[in-house]
Amino acid sequence: MTLRIRDVMSGDTASVEPMTTVAQAARLMREHDIGDVLVAYDCDLFGVLTDRDIVLRGVAEGHDPEVTPVGALCTRPPLVTLDPEDTTDHAVELMRRHAVRRLPVVEHGGCPVGMVSLGDLAATEDPRSALADISTAAPTH
Repeated sequence: MTLRIRDVMSGDTASVEPMTTVAQAARLMREHDIGDVLVAYDCDLFGVLTDRDIVLRGVAEGHDPEVTPVGALCTRPPLVTLDPEDTTDHAVELMRRHAVRRLPVVEHGGCPVGMVSLGDLAATEDPRSALADISTAAPTH
């Protein structure tokens, strides 16, 4: 059953401004138990920073997370995004085509309002799959 993105997206995403340090963004990810943050100025999506970006573009390249701004490491435009009214089928198609696991959800010309992940779609489209089980399981710390 095809749903709208607004029905499956995570609306409580965290965001930071491009000049926020990588260390601050990492602490925010830990506090919210998430693997990414939106990088934005108010309603202008500047990029997406993932835990993978921090490791591969930051730590592995010797950047100091206490002084490096997230704007220097995040994935920047052009970004693949979704509208809240897009369908989950469209999200799956975009994830396949662009080989990504999560997509920012934007409205009104680019204002970020959420994020949809491969896990969100798996839990919706095939709730009995292994990926859905993993995605909906309580985190282990």
